[in-house]
Amino acid sequence: MLDDHSAQLRSCMYQYSRAIYRSIKDLIDPYATRSEQLGYRRAVLIECERTMTRLAEDPHYFARPDRALFADIRRYFPITAQAQVAWSVREGIGAATGFIEQQVEAGLLDGGIARCHATTRKGKACQRTPLPSRDYCPSHQHLEQAAIVAA
Repeated sequence: MLDDHSAQLRSCMYQYSRAIYRSIKDLIDPYATRSEQLGYRRAVLIECERTMTRLAEDPHYFARPDRALFADIRRYFPITAQAQVAWSVREGIGAATGFIEQQVEAGLLDGGIARCHATTRKGKACQRTPLPSRDYCPSHQHLEQAAIVAA
């Protein structure tokens, strides 16, 4: 069953990646040669897929995936199209992030086991299970209090 869910998750993330790509592929630099345009399209597609793979594999530790993707692909578009590309990327990543959050909340990611959002003193992700309906384990619950105060 877990393999079925993993395959379904990959398929969904593939669809988000392709949706972003299809929405921006025609905006790629129109003044580049035909072979350059094909190379640019391939590079944009690879970056979209790479971003979605990383988002699916490590959703808690991928800060601002929309900014990361836009930074990786913006050089392939003329300045006049960059606002539209940024909007498409932001909307597509937002939809994918929402889907991933639903999967995490349902306990269907990380093998169905939620993980604490904190890092250890050695800089590795905490492997403990968080408190019910919380983001942090008992050892790191003070971090949740600090995040609430900061907001």
